[in-house]
Amino acid sequence: MKLVIQIPAYNEAAALPATLAALPRALPGFDSVEWLVIDDGSADDTAAVARAAGARHVVRLPRHLGLARAFAAGLEAALAAGADFVVNTDADNQYRADDIPALLAPLLAGEADLAIGARPIEAIAEFSPAKRRLQRLGSALVRRLSGLDVADATSGFRAFTRSAAARTQVFDDFTYTLETILQAGQNGLAVVSVPVRVNPAVRPSRLMRGTGHYLWRSALTLVRVHALYRPLVFFSGLGLGVFGAGFLLGCRFLWHYALGRGQGMVQSVVLASLLMGSGLALAVVALIADLISINRRLLERVHHRLDRLEGRPPAPPR
Repeated sequence: MKLVIQIPAYNEAAALPATLAALPRALPGFDSVEWLVIDDGSADDTAAVARAAGARHVVRLPRHLGLARAFAAGLEAALAAGADFVVNTDADNQYRADDIPALLAPLLAGEADLAIGARPIEAIAEFSPAKRRLQRLGSALVRRLSGLDVADATSGFRAFTRSAAARTQVFDDFTYTLETILQAGQNGLAVVSVPVRVNPAVRPSRLMRGTGHYLWRSALTLVRVHALYRPLVFFSGLGLGVFGAGFLLGCRFLWHYALGRGQGMVQSVVLASLLMGSGLALAVVALIADLISINRRLLERVHHRLDRLEGRPPAPPR
């Protein structure tokens, strides 16, 4: 069996040597362990440093496309390299490489398709009390939307079976962490959280320009992904809200009209008609979007079956 450890990297020439030096070159149960670095259009010598430090595979993106695109490019390259399992970790050595066997254990035992490293949020000195609360709230929201018991939704330390990696498609251009969890829940994948350790931070996060920016982009991601994977619920909810507002406004007009006070309330009638019509239109949109979603899921299944036919099938658990 082959394990590929992938690392998305952007201008990480300084941090990569230490990160790669900590990674295992062999693990029990695997015939080979290979390293894959995705150079996300770096302006420094990230690619050259990765090769010099022992990375077997280096993927260079033509320009800086962002973490989510780099992660997706890594999964595609890992599958093309014949990976039976894929581990994703950060280039800044945030996660302890010694925990990779623990992350892979439930996958090797056949208990999960995807394992997500759960950081000790309360013990991370670099996290402020506000950030810790936001992490807890965000993970709770993702658990509710996905139906999966995920302790640390924003953790990038993850292990995939080949089958799970092949079924993971990233559409967002900001971060892959939230979308892939909701997608895993939609696809019926078995997901577990594994407690992991972290190293002291060597620099501030490049993904987060500030708490407000991160919250805004994460909220947009959740809304977009929810609309993408559960369009019937999303658009039906919107339509019901808009229709309900118009209905109540219409009832208000009828009440005043019955009491003889309907004169001068033509605007209410127009607005009620507009809102109720928009609600019905959103209901139609919900049905069409649901049909499109079904078609997308069918295409994902076809893609998954082609991967199994053209590549190597997922290795059986040991």
